[in-house]
Amino acid sequence: MFLKSLGFFHLFSRAYYDFKMAKKTKKKESKEKQLEEYKGLLQRLQAEFDNYRKRLEEEKKNWIKCSNEELIEKLLGVLDNFDLAFKNTGNKESFIKGIELVYSQFFSILEKEGLKKIKAEGKFDPQLHEALIKEGEGDFILEELQAGYMLNDKVIRPAKVKIGRK
Repeated sequence: MFLKSLGFFHLFSRAYYDFKMAKKTKKKESKEKQLEEYKGLLQRLQAEFDNYRKRLEEEKKNWIKCSNEELIEKLLGVLDNFDLAFKNTGNKESFIKGIELVYSQFFSILEKEGLKKIKAEGKFDPQLHEALIKEGEGDFILEELQAGYMLNDKVIRPAKVKIGRK
């Protein structure tokens, strides 16, 4: 009887072992399947993000084109006035007056877009000015050599100046 029970134990332990191995294999297969699902999800998310980035870049380019178009439409009036001025070059005084008016119109449009002229007077400021000529000691602006400009409080071209003692 003892041997019979030992045989039963052997069969039982073998069946239990097979059951456990099947369960582990099933878990492993389940984990591998889940891993594949996550991998596929990650790949789709990466592709979606890449498409989003490309779409955003394209929209940015279109936005820049449209904003340039608006500015150019505003400047067309200036161009038309230049054409008129060049057609009427017979009278020197009225030609000069016309050019001054066109300049004023042009600068007014740029100011409405956020352009400001940098003042080149008083003490030299390296954030706003570029010293091209220095006469002796001192850091006062003696002369403006080229105007500087800011666009929406950002310096886009520093004023080129001559500095020295006042």
